Amino acid sequence: MLQNRTLQPSVGQAWTGRHVILLQCTVNNQYINLYKSNHAPIEPPRRSCAETLSQLLSIGYVIHAITPISANQLQYFLVL
Repeated sequence: MLQNRTLQPSVGQAWTGRHVILLQCTVNNQYINLYKSNHAPIEPPRRSCAETLSQLLSIGYVIHAITPISANQLQYFLVL
């Protein structure tokens, strides 16, 4: 008798989803912090937020949203 089984992800399975990055910067173009999904490709962040964004856009990320998180900080939501 066959049982109905659900597929479970296996160790070593290739990543097929999207990559996400949250980039936090000051309104004066200073890099604050960067959070990313586990396997997201990335270059080392720079002091300049504009340069960090430039690198991420050249890899292929697209800015999905920009959100103010305080009076002098912005958060960029990028997706690849």
